[in-house]
Amino acid sequence: MNADPTILHVDMDAFYASVEQRDRPELRGKPVIVGGVKGRGVVSAASYEARKFGIHSAMPISTARRLCPQGIYLPVRMSHYAEISRQIRSIFLSFTPLVEPLSLDEAFLDVRGCEGLFGPAPQIARQIKQRIRAETGLIASVGVAPNKYLAKLASDVGKPDGYIVLLPEKVVEFLSPLPVSRIWGVGEKSEKRLHEMGIRTIGQIATMPEKLLNDRFGEMGRHIWQLANGQDDRTVVPDREAKSVSTGTTFAQDIGDRGILRVWLLDLVDHLASRLRHEEIWARTTDLKIRSSDFRTVTRSTTLAEPTNVTNVIWKAAAELFERSLTTDLMPVRLLGVGATKLTREPIVQGNLFEQKQHPQQAALDQTIDTIRAQFGTGSIQRGVLLDRPSSEPKPSE
Repeated sequence: MNADPTILHVDMDAFYASVEQRDRPELRGKPVIVGGVKGRGVVSAASYEARKFGIHSAMPISTARRLCPQGIYLPVRMSHYAEISRQIRSIFLSFTPLVEPLSLDEAFLDVRGCEGLFGPAPQIARQIKQRIRAETGLIASVGVAPNKYLAKLASDVGKPDGYIVLLPEKVVEFLSPLPVSRIWGVGEKSEKRLHEMGIRTIGQIATMPEKLLNDRFGEMGRHIWQLANGQDDRTVVPDREAKSVSTGTTFAQDIGDRGILRVWLLDLVDHLASRLRHEEIWARTTDLKIRSSDFRTVTRSTTLAEPTNVTNVIWKAAAELFERSLTTDLMPVRLLGVGATKLTREPIVQGNLFEQKQHPQQAALDQTIDTIRAQFGTGSIQRGVLLDRPSSEPKPSE
């Protein structure tokens, strides 16, 4: 483990909801829920006021309305959030080129070697928090630690408006009392198995022989033991000329309903395709990632007939991968992600005559939708592919 706390994890607090409260000051202090505003939509973000009612991301909007009928329900304005995210990213890059975005609202930074210009890492973290607030009116939580796992954990524990610096000599003290569910990758099933072994805290895991966990959990046991001891050798990988573009979400609560997961997949594909178009790149391969509650991960890919950034083409490929890959033993699902690889800035169209006629029409439709959403929000227009969602209301996972 790197001896110096030079890794930062910056995470915007309730990002989408906070943006809405910033843009409309009359919403401050009120329960704001961002997501599908009707039908079978899901919650994309909830303000801290809304979370007091038990509302969390990935929850069906219908459930949220029952829990908080007085809440203010708003459509997703993805293009708007993306523009603010670019503002925040530029702040990061003014301190270090080593920035690894995880999503629109969070990123890892490695500030090693930047101390001569901006001071030690804790001071850089303070400056970043202050600049984000001054330039965007939003609040970020920041964790500073010797590695990525500890930095992310520190920012999560400190929320909201968090600022935690984790020195190497304080790692054991910090980790020991935390519940085992705080270990990245420990979902409901793994947590239950650890509880059955009489293990409830990270400190208990750290003092166990690694072999015992390996015998019980296989390779996952080694992963659990290493993180319990604060070990994580992953480096910060900057997002320069992308070899891939991806988006995904780790659910606040594991989801065991295919209908809800399918809606989330469409949202992710919509976001991914919009990013490809914004960057003026096309993808030849679509990737799908599914992670179960016990941390088993399945990744599948399919090669497209031609490079594309058309939403409907990517959606059909991703949906087919989803139906083939989401087996019963993977339920409930902890993480869902979709990605694009084999990128190009010069698409080569070699499809058949029917495809050549259809794709320009679909591309024009995408462009129109992008324009409408940029002005009026994602909820202002809905894609017809949502019509094949299940007819009965999806149930939240148990």
